Amino acid sequence: MKRLFSSLLCVTVGLSFQLSAKDYMITSGGVKNDSTKVQTAAIQKVIDRAEAEGGGRIVVPKGTFLTGALFFKPGTTLHLNEGACIKGSDDIADFPLIPSRMEGRSIYYHAALINAYHVDGFQITGPGMINGNGLKYWKQFWALRAERAKKGQSCTNLEVRRPRLVFLWGCDSVKLSGPTLCNSPFWTTHLYQCKDVVIENCRITAPREPVRAPSSDAIDLDVCSNVIVRDCYLDCDDDGVCIKGGKGVYANRSIENGIVENILVERCVFGPNLHGTLTLGSECIHARNVIVRNCEVHTGSAILRLKMRPDTYQIYENITVSGIRGNSGTVIDMKPWTQFFDLEGSGEKPYGIVRNILIENVDVKVKTLGTIAGNPDDQVSDFVMRNIKVEASTPTFECVYPAVKLENVVMNGKPVDNPAK
Repeated sequence: MKRLFSSLLCVTVGLSFQLSAKDYMITSGGVKNDSTKVQTAAIQKVIDRAEAEGGGRIVVPKGTFLTGALFFKPGTTLHLNEGACIKGSDDIADFPLIPSRMEGRSIYYHAALINAYHVDGFQITGPGMINGNGLKYWKQFWALRAERAKKGQSCTNLEVRRPRLVFLWGCDSVKLSGPTLCNSPFWTTHLYQCKDVVIENCRITAPREPVRAPSSDAIDLDVCSNVIVRDCYLDCDDDGVCIKGGKGVYANRSIENGIVENILVERCVFGPNLHGTLTLGSECIHARNVIVRNCEVHTGSAILRLKMRPDTYQIYENITVSGIRGNSGTVIDMKPWTQFFDLEGSGEKPYGIVRNILIENVDVKVKTLGTIAGNPDDQVSDFVMRNIKVEASTPTFECVYPAVKLENVVMNGKPVDNPAK
């Protein structure tokens, strides 16, 4: 474990953020402070000009600016002044179909509101806001789902076309510091094939009422490495920090997929809308060296959620959750995840490997202590729960693996042992 902490310390040392050479105030480029007029072309023109002139910081002043998809170019960054708001259009036509990445597959999908493809040193800074304006999209999703349910049919996430808030692909040395990211129509912050990333002092939210914001994950890390998330407030209607990287029988053999490693989440607060604090899956082939520490939870969900896909080879290793306080649904939730199960006619029998997992120094109120029960062929080793104190409304714990060790685990004042032994 010492080597794991050393590798994460190297993340901090290795980050080198570029300072933009010049500020480009969008209103100086002809953009109007008008929350009713879509000004995508005018804002994009400022970004393109900054790139052409050698790079610079795109500055949004106080006011609300309505726009569709914006594409940041090499050498450009984004700064949101106090009171500044980039607001997303609620017309999907303002978000073109382009090569993208969704649900563990490389596909054509709608651009996000803020996009950066292979922009090293990209930053979003300042105390302003990026508002996805997702209400119309959410209503469309729930309406279609209700219509399909009447017919006994399912409705997948991709059937109602809706943009993400931020999508970064292949960017190194990334920094998101200070802004509020809210009301995303779909996933909020999606990073794919990025490394050396800091996300700090951000408020990332999406509502549950009056209309739920479906699948509005706060942070999705997809084939990423060397990431620090610190001092953030995360409260979206799905996962808090979600580890992705690919899904399917052949996912571990495809170059578009890969490992997520060296992730540190610390001093964050997780809010009540979340379905998971740290979630590995449902699209993840390999996660390694992940630490969540010294965080506060106010959720009805699991602190650590391991989704075990029976149609995907998975490895979850070197995962530490430590120093957690507050209230949650469960401490641990490890179960089969069969959504969109598909062996693709292969005849293969994928399985998961879960090893070197440590959950320690946890003091929370919960519904239950949790469940550790994956698919029949999954392999579990070096799984330790230590110094855990819970007050449970339903004092139950399920574990099917004798190798799981419980050390000083107390539920409602009574010691808990592994029921599998």
